[in-house]
Amino acid sequence: QVQLVESGGGLVQAGGSLRLSCARSGHTFSTYAMGWFRQAPGKEREFVAAISWSGGMTYYGDSVKGRFTISRDNAKNTVYLQMNSLKPEDTGVYYCAARQDRVSYAWIDYDYWGQGTQVTVSS
Repeated sequence: QVQLVESGGGLVQAGGSLRLSCARSGHTFSTYAMGWFRQAPGKEREFVAAISWSGGMTYYGDSVKGRFTISRDNAKNTVYLQMNSLKPEDTGVYYCAARQDRVSYAWIDYDYWGQGTQVTVSS
């Protein structure tokens, strides 16, 4: 059984920064590709970023490129999302997800999900 627990969300002013963490327990963390998705009220779940199991490949949604950075520490079974230059449109619930295969941009391809952490960016 794989469990994912996100933390680090909160309220921040536009232009500010937050760092999300996702701690993983269960099967060997290093064999899983990890992704971050977000969902705003009334909107579909959106791809934010993903990282390969080795950490060598990273992928970003167009709306966050240049502002967000995904990274992972396999020794700590944790994946991070550093969010800089935050905008009000970044507001939403951020979910961490894992899949035992290559990175995917589609949320439906991920097998395991965290409970989500709320990020609110005020203007």
